Amino acid sequence: MKKKGHTNRSKAFSDLVRQELVKNEWSEGGEIAGAITLIYDHHRRELVNKLTDIQHDFSSITISTQHIHLDHDNCLEIIAAKGAVADVQKFANAIKAVNGVKHMALGMSSTGKEI
Repeated sequence: MKKKGHTNRSKAFSDLVRQELVKNEWSEGGEIAGAITLIYDHHRRELVNKLTDIQHDFSSITISTQHIHLDHDNCLEIIAAKGAVADVQKFANAIKAVNGVKHMALGMSSTGKEI
């Protein structure tokens, strides 16, 4: 409890139950909110255009995109998405498959409707 910063057992137990409910939403294919985080070399030919095209292909689940210049060569992009688990995973996989994307991670959470 102390490692997680919980002040009491009730809060710790509540967080564990909530996490299981969220995992259940994912496994049942419900609606999720997520963040696709990627690192890429912006010098790579046509890479930015390909990433933009993919985001347009998934415009119904793309909420927002934030672009950050990490250094002269590398950019960080964070794409907020909301939709069916399978659709968000398909979106993330399409981003990950683009040559020049150095790393991609998908963090999924609940929309809060079912927990």
